[in-house]
Order: sequence, then C-alpha cells, then structure tokens
Amino acid sequence: MKILLIGGTGTISSAITRQLAEQGHELWVLNRGNRRDEVPESAIQIIADINDEATVLAHIDGHQFDAVCEFIGFLPEQVERDIRLFEGRTRQYVYISSASAYNKPVRDPVITEGTALANPYWQYSRDKIACERLLMDAYRNDRFPVTIVRPSHTYCERGVPTSVHGTKGSWQVLKRMMEGKRVIVHGDGSSLWTLTWNEDFARGLIGLLGNPKALGEAFQIMSDESISWNQVYHSVANALGVKFRPYYVASEFLAAVAPKEYDLTGNLIGDKAATVLFDCSKLKRAVPGFCATMRFDQGVRRCVDYILSHPELQVDDPEFDTWCDRVIQAQEKAIQEMKEGAI
Repeated sequence: MKILLIGGTGTISSAITRQLAEQGHELWVLNRGNRRDEVPESAIQIIADINDEATVLAHIDGHQFDAVCEFIGFLPEQVERDIRLFEGRTRQYVYISSASAYNKPVRDPVITEGTALANPYWQYSRDKIACERLLMDAYRNDRFPVTIVRPSHTYCERGVPTSVHGTKGSWQVLKRMMEGKRVIVHGDGSSLWTLTWNEDFARGLIGLLGNPKALGEAFQIMSDESISWNQVYHSVANALGVKFRPYYVASEFLAAVAPKEYDLTGNLIGDKAATVLFDCSKLKRAVPGFCATMRFDQGVRRCVDYILSHPELQVDDPEFDTWCDRVIQAQEKAIQEMKEGAI
C-alpha cells in the first residue's frame, strides 16, 4: 500500500513507521524533519510544515494514497485543513484521537467505542472530541473516508510512564526513587490503568489500514492488561533495583496545588485517576489475531535500560523535585496539626 504518515517519529507513530517500512509498503512521512535519523531510508520524506498547505499540496498533488494517518492533529481547524488537502487523494484517512475523550466522571469502568464522549476537565480531550465530530460529519455528508483511532496511555523506550511528573518528563520521578525519596502517587494507588507498548499498538493500527471494516468507524487500541498504579510504580522500582517509597495524595489536592503547566486537572481528574477497563473486542473482530503481547513489567525494564544508557534522556527537573517535597511537607504538617488538635 501507499501510505502517508503526518508526524511519524513520535512515541506512537515511530513504531508504525518502522513496521510499515519492514513490511515493504510505499511509505511517505511528512514532518518538519527534526528526527530525520528515525525515518527509514526506504521512506519518502516530505520536510514541511503541514500548516503550509501550498507547500504540502505541491508535494502530494497528483498522488493517490491508500491511507493517510494524522498523528499531530489536535484542533478542528487542523482537521478541516486535512480534509481540504486529502479529499479525493486518499482511500482512507486515519485520525489519532484519544481515549481521554471518553465520559468523565466515569459512569461505567468498562469502556467501549460506544461510551459517550465528554470530558469537562481537559481542553485537550474536548478538542479531540470536536475533531472526531467534524470528521464523522464529513463521512456522513460527503463520504470522506475516515477511521477514528483512540489510544490510551501508549509508551516506548524513551519514557517511563508515571501519573505525576513535571514538564520535563518522568526522569525526575526515577531519580527520586534512586535517591530513596518518597514518590507522589495520586489517590491510594489502587485505581486501574492500561499501558500499551507502542509496537503492540502499531500492529493494531496497521491492521486497520486498507481494511473495509474500518471506514466510518472508531476503534480503541490497547493492551488487555489492566494494573493498578501501585503495580506500575512497583514495576518501575523493580526495574531500577530500588525500593518503592510511595507517598499518597488525593488527586483533587494535587490538581489544586500543582503549577498550571503540570495540567493535573486534565491529566489526573480528566484521565489517569479514573479506573477504566477497555474492551477491544471491536478491534479484534476487524483485525483477527490482534493481541498485545508486552507485559508492563517487561516493557518498563526496556524503558529503564534504554534511558540509563542514554544520558540525553536524563533531564533533571529541580522545580518538580522541590514541588514534590513541598506537597509532602504540607500534608505531613496538616496531619500533625490535626493530631495535636491545632485545627
């Protein structure tokens, strides 16, 4: 197949890029070229800003794609741009949405593609919902060949998943573990979460490309493994060879006191704090044989090994470290004052 990826070098898309190239497809990758070394040699790379419609059109005009996959479309106006660019130029347009779009607060922990889309806590999710609605309207009214894909928390070797971290990623959480410090965990750590290795996700998405069952439909692609956040952090600590020392703080409190740039209202209240169990039977009917095979304890060991061997990924975040200490001190002080009857 002739496939165009918009993005193609991110956490989710990099595995798809590699697998499509290995399978011998005619692969085109459109991005700004910031990670050229991660694009397979066999791929045709378009170095351009997707928002520069005239430049992009000059590259794609006269070409017909079997599938176009949009990994970096976050706003309705970006989707409208894609419809202008690719209507009549692709047999399938795959839009990467987000499982965070599902109804919050959660009314039923078992999530299917039919679960309502509504998230009052996170603008990111509401924008994804708006993009989905626009695309489905284009399918219903003009037969624009859309497929919606909703990933949840997908990870790769370049980053260890954590529920609370600063603007520079999760390295500082790992560093706190290695230094024997207490690590903040939202709630009591018992809520369930689903983490999906990007190579597993890639196999599910590739199975939808050129698939007639996928047009006009939405699919969620995740692992069947659901684990608690306590298990997540214990797996990280085990991979590091250290003891996990959790410090539990209510999600609402964390969201209230976090710097705005941490966006814990969206990331926690609107996403990670809720127990969700994803039912991927619809995907498995469309892509027979799909199965995510990477257990989290195995995947996170690959992450830790990779990060420890790549110093450029070890980005310190002293502001986040100080914030964690302040949160812990504030809660401990409140506990002590309550015990002493000072409040």
